[in-house]
Amino acid sequence: MAKTSDAVEILKRKTGIDPDKDTEMLKISDDLRVAQMIYDARTEAGLTQKQLAKAVGTSQSVISQLESAEYKGHSLSMLERIGKALNKRVELRFAPLTPANRTA
Repeated sequence: MAKTSDAVEILKRKTGIDPDKDTEMLKISDDLRVAQMIYDARTEAGLTQKQLAKAVGTSQSVISQLESAEYKGHSLSMLERIGKALNKRVELRFAPLTPANRTA
């Protein structure tokens, strides 16, 4: 099996559950995806956590926390600061719920 740093793929491999199809895992996988996006954008830019932290005006430990799959406090303002430091913009969208995870 090929090595990966994709948090959602690691979750699938470890649990055998597809986060895209399991309602409980969907809640968790959103946090994983944000953490993975931050990590991917930072590494694509060739920056260390410390370098990104300096560009954003925060500490390396905050960047580490934001890249953690277990972190649930991502804020839009922080994501925008990271995007600006990486010369990227943050895009948000509303997507339809699948029948499996509709609440009403």
